[in-house]
Amino acid sequence: MIDIRQTNELTPRELVTIFKERIRVFVVEQTCYYQEVDDEDYQCFHVRILDDQTNELMAYARIMPKKDYVTFGRVLVVEKFRRQGLGNQLLKAVLDYISTHFPGLDVEIEAQAYLTKFYGSFGFKQTSEIYLLDNIPHCQMKLAASVD
Repeated sequence: MIDIRQTNELTPRELVTIFKERIRVFVVEQTCYYQEVDDEDYQCFHVRILDDQTNELMAYARIMPKKDYVTFGRVLVVEKFRRQGLGNQLLKAVLDYISTHFPGLDVEIEAQAYLTKFYGSFGFKQTSEIYLLDNIPHCQMKLAASVD
């Protein structure tokens, strides 16, 4: 089940579950020490894939609308649910939500460099050289808004 809600619509338990998994993946698993929970979390949209039977978090991303574009990040699949195609399902849900709720805005992201082919398969184009962000290779990528 796909669930998309703003921070103030989540229960404390749901929010803590999200934060625990993000820290598990982006701080502990990637041994990258930084302030993972940030001010973006106050206003973002949390996209979750939940197990239909147990309501357990399987995959997650957050969407952050800006003035002239939309961005998303913290894209993850919980370790025990990896290699089941959930990353594709999650990104499709993120992009569908953006195109419906923020039509006409480009999508710009900071992608970990090893994921450029994954994002490229959804139409993203690399718009910068590779650079280090918290000691992890990243690059800017952009998906131009579709013109109907």
